[in-house]
Amino acid sequence: MSTAIYSHSDCRRHEMGDWHPESPARLQAISDQLILAHINDLLEHREAPLAQLADIERVHSQAAIGLVREHIPAPGEYYPLDGDTLLNAHSWRAALRAAGAAVAATDAVIDGQLANAFCAIRPPGHHARPSEPMGFCLFNNVAIAARHALDARGLERVAVVDFDVHHGNGTAEALGGDPRVLMVSFFQHPFYPFSAVEPYTDNCVNVPVPARSKGDVVRHLVLDHWLPALHRHRPQMIFISAGFDAHREDDVGGMGLVEADYAWITQQMMGVARLYAKDRIVSCLEGGYNLSALGRSVAAHVKALAELD
Repeated sequence: MSTAIYSHSDCRRHEMGDWHPESPARLQAISDQLILAHINDLLEHREAPLAQLADIERVHSQAAIGLVREHIPAPGEYYPLDGDTLLNAHSWRAALRAAGAAVAATDAVIDGQLANAFCAIRPPGHHARPSEPMGFCLFNNVAIAARHALDARGLERVAVVDFDVHHGNGTAEALGGDPRVLMVSFFQHPFYPFSAVEPYTDNCVNVPVPARSKGDVVRHLVLDHWLPALHRHRPQMIFISAGFDAHREDDVGGMGLVEADYAWITQQMMGVARLYAKDRIVSCLEGGYNLSALGRSVAAHVKALAELD
């Protein structure tokens, strides 16, 4: 079985202005680096379908969906949902493609068509709350995929792994009350979105770390906190919120990871998936705003998923 990349040109049409770091150039940087790393032709490329509203409704309220669908502006204009989250004429379809990629990848991996998948999608998702978009995010792609795996495909336990520099507050809110879901993450703290740090529970191991933390800190917390929780939970599928803005070259964050750290984290998650989940992993792009660092880090992540080292 192969590793697939899910994406769609609609995801490049959503944009929030030339000033905005969450730009279409992010997907081009990823595409370019996969070619430069000589792995693009070793991956299966699939187009993201449009998500069904029923998929989105498993996570988001009608009000949250309406905030996006009912405020799409005319071409050339923007509609601000908050200070840094804007809609353009293509945002609705882009959001449906992003969620649709996550759901389609979930189905393909569960059905045994693929070993795993990376969704090169935007807008990202992990800040999107059940009740509203926020923080560059419209719909919570990983939470939607996890709910699909549980409620539509009948899995009993899944895990969400989030290594973005920002706390995945929307994912924690959407899935935190469900004992079938374990969420593990690290995030720079204090930092956007300035949400309260949840206490550790059997289903929540979200670890705050200070600014300037480097890969050694993250590797230790993975070994000491994430892996014991994952082994207790025995997930039947792993979903990764793959943000690369903890890279040392990314000025949006303030941490010190490098490509080798992302590859190592990916390999640890693959080891857990091999034990309990029939190797099933779906990873979805979240942050990462230095284009060179983003492309190189995604290439390292995907190379590890495809076991091309």
